[in-house]
Amino acid sequence: MLKIGLTGGIGCGKTTVSCLFADLEVPIIDADDISHQLVQPHQPALQKIQSTFSEEFILENGQLNRAALKKYIFSNPLAKQQLEAILHPLIFQEIATQIRQLENAYCILSIPLLFETNSQALVDRILVVDCDELTQIERVQKRDNLSIEQIQKMIASQASAEFKKNNAHDVLNNTKNRSDLAKAVKKLHNFYLSLSQNYTTHTCDFPDYLRIST
Repeated sequence: MLKIGLTGGIGCGKTTVSCLFADLEVPIIDADDISHQLVQPHQPALQKIQSTFSEEFILENGQLNRAALKKYIFSNPLAKQQLEAILHPLIFQEIATQIRQLENAYCILSIPLLFETNSQALVDRILVVDCDELTQIERVQKRDNLSIEQIQKMIASQASAEFKKNNAHDVLNNTKNRSDLAKAVKKLHNFYLSLSQNYTTHTCDFPDYLRIST
């Protein structure tokens, strides 16, 4: 099965692109969705976050205070590393599990930090969603109500747009209207279907530091 790694900077529109592929009945495995599931109340990952950091990041209803934690880790590099050490192995283990359950021609693996986690070996082809930085900032401000400074820190913490595009097999520019984007996705869909005929295995390799010790 052909595995397409979908990535791109914050606010570039990865979710929009994922939805367009889903409309074409392509299975989507989303690292962010998995992350959210892992930190639900009573989950081991949330308990580990609580013990590693502070009670202040847990709301009264037991939910993770995502906004507070996000603000904290992007101003504290060590805390960011600690959080990633807790979540990334679990996320990639679940990605591997979901891949093995699929029998489709190809799937989309939406992994925002694909390059940052050196996980290119997990996929057969990389699709980058791109847009200009001003558009990124405007979208994230509208979505998350963060300051420009906070958003710029998030952008700076990720691999640069140029690096991503230079290391991608395919690039989607998401500054146009949704109709144009949908046409571009449909074109890629047909291309991936043709490529998928050469992929029949369910192998799933990722770096040792992302594996869960047994």
